[in-house]
Amino acid sequence: GELVHSRNPADTQRSVGSVRFAERGSVRAALDAAAGFAPAWNATPAATRARLLRAVADLLEQRRAELAALVVREAGRTVPDSLAEVREATDFLRYYARECERLFAEPLLLPGPTGEQNSLRLAGRGVFLCISPWNFPVAIFTGQIAAALAAGNTVLAKPAEQTSLAGARVVELFFEAGLPSGALQFLPGRGPRVGAVLLPDPRVAGVAFTGSIETAKHIERGLAARDGPIAALIAETGGVNAMIVDSSALAEQVVADVITSAFNSAGQRCSALRLLCLQRDAADEVLEMLTGAMAELTIGAPALLRSDVGPVIDADARAELATYVARQSGHILYQSKLSEAHARGTYFPPTLIELDRAGDLRREVFGPVLHVVRYRAGEAEVLVDELNAVGYGLTLGVHTRIDSFAQRIAARARAGNVYINRNMIGAVVGVQPFGGMGLSGTGPKVGGPHYLARFAVEQAVAINTAAVGGNATLLSLKE
Repeated sequence: GELVHSRNPADTQRSVGSVRFAERGSVRAALDAAAGFAPAWNATPAATRARLLRAVADLLEQRRAELAALVVREAGRTVPDSLAEVREATDFLRYYARECERLFAEPLLLPGPTGEQNSLRLAGRGVFLCISPWNFPVAIFTGQIAAALAAGNTVLAKPAEQTSLAGARVVELFFEAGLPSGALQFLPGRGPRVGAVLLPDPRVAGVAFTGSIETAKHIERGLAARDGPIAALIAETGGVNAMIVDSSALAEQVVADVITSAFNSAGQRCSALRLLCLQRDAADEVLEMLTGAMAELTIGAPALLRSDVGPVIDADARAELATYVARQSGHILYQSKLSEAHARGTYFPPTLIELDRAGDLRREVFGPVLHVVRYRAGEAEVLVDELNAVGYGLTLGVHTRIDSFAQRIAARARAGNVYINRNMIGAVVGVQPFGGMGLSGTGPKVGGPHYLARFAVEQAVAINTAAVGGNATLLSLKE
């Protein structure tokens, strides 16, 4: 296959390492291996599967510094972000191990009439294709694989092209922990080429995907076009995420949470704040404080602890952001300054753009670009309806000191995760299950109690216990 160098976004002249992309023959061989081992892995006791996931979590914690350093170099994430990402990956492993034991160890006994026993059991679907993004190259990559394995599926793991090395290291740790080689196949490569082989094949029983809505729809069409069983698609896509701030909110708290939500990870989170909605009565004060806070951001090499904002992932991402911002030039309220030193990497300056109305932002702008819009007192519900009409529904922030306002907005919004009087990023596994609705994803939520069941099939078994002459249950009843 093609040999590709992974570049450091902070200094594009430096190679982090090289990876050989899978070619068609090896993709087919990986599918053969995964399909061949699927029955054996599905028959592996839930307790054994859970134990293996916990062993991988232990290894990730032991190699935390090494993995975080690789994420810093290959994905351009800051040191705190990279350490948090490894922690999130271990959380996924431990949470899905527990969920595996809860859902797959024993059949669920169901009610029924006397003389009948009813139960429901879950089992793996077969082979799952897991396609993960570059913005969480360890956490999302690990979480998808862990969920599919926990549910009894074998896995074809396709990392983002830009972060194949981080994916490779994670896969090595799965095998070091004792996972059988047939259970997990690693397929670095270009998405269209890998997908062209796998999506038409009926042996692929499901796809877990995190990325753009355009790619998710392409996968959906590919799966729908084939003969054979209907596949499961679990898609987590982007968002046009808003924060609604009323005049009662504390401006200092709002600005701190806006800076974190919009510019952490250089805005490259699907949950990141894209549209700040300020009540007119408070807008000028918040904007003055916000531009002052933006001026204090340190844009620099992610390996340096003083850096607040690192580079965007690659030159293509930077060019797309530059083109977008150039079209909005008349509406720019503030843009951070870059120096000549930033030219070595793919840096993009944090930018604040004012819009006339919320509905003007129709698509996700994936980077450190924040839009702001003003709304009149009493028009918050109209604003929420306008946001709902855009069709995305991932995260929503509300800042207010009036509880009834916060609850009213949360109830009206079509958003998967609502954050009140706090920042909008960093959903915690098992605590804030994460995922959207509408154009933002299919559900169920990652790191939540309904996720593993989507990777499984269900079998109900009804036994007539009275068939052999009499009902033992009735004979044993006390008078």
